Amino acid sequence: MTSLAELIQTFRRGALSHDAFIMQIDRTLALDHANCARLRETLDETQTKDPLPDDIYAELIRHIERFAGAQAGFGDETRVQVASPPPVRRAAAPGPAAEPAEGTFERAKGIGDTLNGRFVLEECLGVGGMGTVYKALDLRKLEAADRKPYIAIKVLNVQFRGQPTSLIALQREARKAQTLAHRNIVTVYDFDRDGPIVYITMEYLSGNPLSKLLREPGFAGMPYEKALPVIAGMGRALAYAHERGFVHCDFKPANVFLTDAGEVKVIDFGIARALTRPEEESDVTVFDPATLGGITPAYASPEMFEHREPDPRDDVYALGCVTYELLTGRHPFNRVSAIQARGEKRQPERPKDLDRRQWRTLSESLSFDRATRTSSVERFLEGMGAQLHTRPSPPPSRPSQPIKAPQPAGAAQPSHMATPRLSLTVWKGAGVSLAALIAVATLWYGYHEWSGPRSSADSKVNAGSGSGTGSGQPQPPAAAQTHASPPPPVPLSLAAVSLVLAAQPCSSLSASIDGKALQVRGYVEGHTGVTHLRDALARFAGATAPSIDVQPVSENNCDVVTALAPYWTSTHQAGSVAAGTSIRTKAPNGQLTEGSPLVLDVTTPGYDTYVNVDYYVLDGSVVHLVPSRRAKDNQAPPNYKATIGSMGDWVIGKPFGTEMIVVVVTPAPLFDTMRPDSEPRADYLAAMKERLRQMGEKYGAARIGVDYAQITTRAGH
Repeated sequence: MTSLAELIQTFRRGALSHDAFIMQIDRTLALDHANCARLRETLDETQTKDPLPDDIYAELIRHIERFAGAQAGFGDETRVQVASPPPVRRAAAPGPAAEPAEGTFERAKGIGDTLNGRFVLEECLGVGGMGTVYKALDLRKLEAADRKPYIAIKVLNVQFRGQPTSLIALQREARKAQTLAHRNIVTVYDFDRDGPIVYITMEYLSGNPLSKLLREPGFAGMPYEKALPVIAGMGRALAYAHERGFVHCDFKPANVFLTDAGEVKVIDFGIARALTRPEEESDVTVFDPATLGGITPAYASPEMFEHREPDPRDDVYALGCVTYELLTGRHPFNRVSAIQARGEKRQPERPKDLDRRQWRTLSESLSFDRATRTSSVERFLEGMGAQLHTRPSPPPSRPSQPIKAPQPAGAAQPSHMATPRLSLTVWKGAGVSLAALIAVATLWYGYHEWSGPRSSADSKVNAGSGSGTGSGQPQPPAAAQTHASPPPPVPLSLAAVSLVLAAQPCSSLSASIDGKALQVRGYVEGHTGVTHLRDALARFAGATAPSIDVQPVSENNCDVVTALAPYWTSTHQAGSVAAGTSIRTKAPNGQLTEGSPLVLDVTTPGYDTYVNVDYYVLDGSVVHLVPSRRAKDNQAPPNYKATIGSMGDWVIGKPFGTEMIVVVVTPAPLFDTMRPDSEPRADYLAAMKERLRQMGEKYGAARIGVDYAQITTRAGH
């Protein structure tokens, strides 16, 4: 019987037509079904060393799977995709797999098999140089009645299992992908093995690869305006990876996935290699994933064929090829390798829809020389009119713990009783002019001197609870306070009101003025905060009775409110750049019972942001909800709306009382690395205040959005 390798070589020489080649393959398979696994191994080995065209390779895989009793559909080397997923079906876990008899051939895992007694392989989604990707039913999720029990699993090809570097390759892929937490990069969950089978679990996506769109009959390019979001999504993913120190090394249409929700996901960072940075220690393990065969000739830069050190400009070349193909429907060099195109001095034709700047950017990205190629993905996007507005997300971390985490013994508690201070920087960022600040500063300090700095203790003293030291400063006798002359009235202005509101202890307040009508809303200290606020606002001349719409803040939340007050106020002032930032709980009136899920609605302002959601627990700790292992991707587009926690990710537990949920949106990642799942709030607030200060100096404090959702938790019945 003619071997598969011989058939492939005969087909390559042109001695067999396409139909005759497929017919011979089917005959070989029909004669001996047991040969299917061996043929698949031979095909994968051939594809690694001397690859067939993608469509031929996928067609052969389909025939092998069909004769092996599996029915699978393939796109163009897709890895985590499927269009129109079938309905969820219940599958029973099979019994323990029998050990293969000595001397028998080890069958590759395929459809119907189970990995580690947990993942049932139901459908083949795609094949690649290193592995095959399946849609898998997670029996553990099914048992827990999870509404999304499916994941994608990438199983290492058979021929790599005998190589000592193969396990390293897949482990590296999983590790790298786990550090790339970005909304335009597929989410990788874990790396594991089942006996000799090694695999990666990742999110299951519904949609199609970009390669399928490009290969559709009659596709002649996408209009520029329609293609722009796809170009931007691809570029954001690559730019983020580059800033994290990784080059994709195999970027192509089959590794770009278009979801049914309209998202762009870049997949398969399987052979990405860390950029060599002089200031960093290089990886002690000497291993080059490219030795396993991973580049795609039509999209690889000349330097990759020359085995030069990976560079972001390698991905720029591939991105240029994919962009050109998306806009025109054809490859810039008719799918020949960069080496051949360079030798033949090929030049791409200018797409009709591009202006001069866009065409110059695209043509420079296709340069065969790194020195003259577009220097970065950011510059490529800028030149193409798909300006990169976002920066990288923080890397993922360990799975988040239960929502309640005890505070370490002896953890310091931040004081929320300190005398309020006037922050010129913040108020300038909020739109108050320096002249206005200077003009009302005297009035503010006069009010502050007359009324005294009001902590919670001061409030009790002035309310008639007896004498006390308050914040530690000498207080005038009660009689002196009673007979003190009232301060002169203050002309009504937004700047003056804002400064008075900033002086209120344990508060986050914003004001608006319509003629003589003054309206104030926000959060104030829960005991006497409203009374003191009314007294302070009564000083403004010409104002009608102020409208006050505030929520009382419990004392244990004062440190949070005080730390974030300037940003909350800036967010909620009229005309704020960060307007639209909000967080709301699904529970009526914020009332939650033990065992109930914490479900939150989050919205973002009209620019690209990074979302941080934190739960300040009654025990003095803070639990980070987003970003976290359960919600790694915290990058949001403009005016984004999302519901988090609807899958029961976080459940209410002890202790019970009034607690605070806070959303902070920033124009760049708040922290460079993931915070621990739970930590003392004093440590976190100190670190966050410093980061927000730095971010305000760089981007402007007005681009930091903050909102609160105060909740009340109680024991279940």
